[in-house]
Amino acid sequence: MKRKYIYIIIPVAVFFVLLYLFLFGRLFPFSPVAFGFQKYEQENTIVYIQNGSTFQDYQVIDSYPKIVESSHDLRFSKKPKIFIFSDENSYLKRARTNARFIAYPDRSLMASPWAIDEAQKGVISLEIYLKHELSHILLNQNMGLIADFRYPKWLMEGIAMYTAEQTGTSIYPSKSQVYELIREGNYFPPQFYKTSQEEDIQMNVENKIAFLYSEFAYIVDYLIERYGEEKFHQYMTGLFTNTNHDVVFKKIFNIAFSEFQNEFLEFVRR
Repeated sequence: MKRKYIYIIIPVAVFFVLLYLFLFGRLFPFSPVAFGFQKYEQENTIVYIQNGSTFQDYQVIDSYPKIVESSHDLRFSKKPKIFIFSDENSYLKRARTNARFIAYPDRSLMASPWAIDEAQKGVISLEIYLKHELSHILLNQNMGLIADFRYPKWLMEGIAMYTAEQTGTSIYPSKSQVYELIREGNYFPPQFYKTSQEEDIQMNVENKIAFLYSEFAYIVDYLIERYGEEKFHQYMTGLFTNTNHDVVFKKIFNIAFSEFQNEFLEFVRR
């Protein structure tokens, strides 16, 4: 008799745990419903604004996906869902991060209340940050699950930074600043990003993450200037199906990635 109750209790408990996670926890970005949010479905986006938020510029956001699509020469398979939060605790429970923004592979993007506050005060550009995160979602929607895990993290960030024209704004150094820091010996090999070797690279920069993101953007910038947009697009999308980065790079650009980095450094030093 007790065993029968266990068979009933366990599934019920699992159901309520999952229900909580979808409504109020880390599975919220994948939930089909969003209690406490006003939904605004538009031509290119679905914007959810949490009750209590003073943000009302959701119509402006609807133009951003088309701009990102144009820069990538790709299309969103599903409308991006953008959640604008007004309550800090609510955001932290769902996002599990202190980051201003966070994007999820399916198509969801969450904006923290402090990011919205900073944007309204003119501290950051909401347009730039949203374009950055939309770049991630667009790439994720166009690649398979395996590619999503294997796609170079540095390249994802470099493309997003380049697309959003984020370098030289807020905490992110400009081209001249990045090049000068590289000349001073601060180059970070991008293949080490998000690996166990990352901490082995000693750097003398004010904000390491901001510098890395800008460096990655200028590597993307150099690739496009040096080899053209068409070849860069072949490289960017070639990694959707072939997850061996160095093989794809050599095939597209006819140069090993290690040799390319030496070429880039020579260019910067000149």
